Amino acid sequence: MSHNIQFPSTGLVRIRQILAPEGPIPVSKSTWWAGIRDGRFPKPMKLGARISVWRAEDILALTQSEETKVTGAIQNPPECNSQGAE
Repeated sequence: MSHNIQFPSTGLVRIRQILAPEGPIPVSKSTWWAGIRDGRFPKPMKLGARISVWRAEDILALTQSEETKVTGAIQNPPECNSQGAE
């Protein structure tokens, strides 16, 4: 089985396409659903009683915003408190 699957730029995706190891989001299913409840992750669309899908564009926007946060934190680290214990 090839792991060189590219994430689609448009369309609808299922949870197995979103979460690692196949997808770009490295969290567990329980963390994913908790993040949806908390508002950290996009809400799904229901296609049926047991079928949830997400817009690929929303997932790509999420991964890009997370990369921006990580890159910004690396480029602009928080200032250390220069006052030491004397």
